[in-house]
Order: sequence, then structure tokens, then C-alpha cells
Amino acid sequence: MSPRAVILGGLDNSDLEQVILKKPVSKEDVRAELLQETERFLDRGGEVENIPRGVSGKNPGDPPLFLNRRLFIEPPAPRTPIPEVVAAIEARRGLTMRRRPVAKRSRLPQPRRKIIYDDFGEPLRRVWVEDD
Repeated sequence: MSPRAVILGGLDNSDLEQVILKKPVSKEDVRAELLQETERFLDRGGEVENIPRGVSGKNPGDPPLFLNRRLFIEPPAPRTPIPEVVAAIEARRGLTMRRRPVAKRSRLPQPRRKIIYDDFGEPLRRVWVEDD
């Protein structure tokens, strides 16, 4: 069995020819479908009203929708105090949050490698230098 067949779930070449991939819907397809539906609606006797710009479908005297909806309808649920569980969580948090000492870096000058160049900018040699 080829590696490609293994990746595709054990399908061989004869099965791959039968697999149909779903084509993504393009904007052109959506427009054509919408046009067909509109023509079908008009052919069945439907009418389209022309509404002037700026006219809203909402009545101006109606209150806003978000004020009509009650968010918290049910009564608050009673809470059960569990101080021992909270204390255990806080104790674990204290252990993980405790600062651990960080190893300090030595301030002694460390040798570093320096490249010596000639007058034309070509590297000649590398030397170790012990300066700041």
C-alpha cells in the first residue's frame, strides 16, 4: 500500500477516483441562486415593494429591545461556604508563588574572544581578551 493511501485512510487509487470533493460556494454561485429564487418568487405572483431610503422596519414609538428583556429572571442560587477547600487552594498557590532565589552572575571579568583585522578589513587572528 502506498504512503498516500495510508494517509487517506487506506483508500487505493480506484477508491480515490470515486471520492468527490465538495466545491466551496463562490459569490457568483450565491448571486445566481438568489436571482433564481427571486425570479421564482415573481413568477408565482409575488410582488416587490420599493421602500424609500432611510425608512426603518421598526416603529419609532417602540421601546428599545434590550430594555424589554429581563436578564436575571431566576433567583440567585444559595452559596455553600467551604473555607477548608479555599484554604487548601490558597496554600497550594502560596507554595507555587513563593520566590525562589536566583543564582547571581559573577561580576568578575570574563575573557572574551576578539578578532584582529588588518588594514583592509580582513580578519587576521582571534585572541582572548580579559577586559570589561
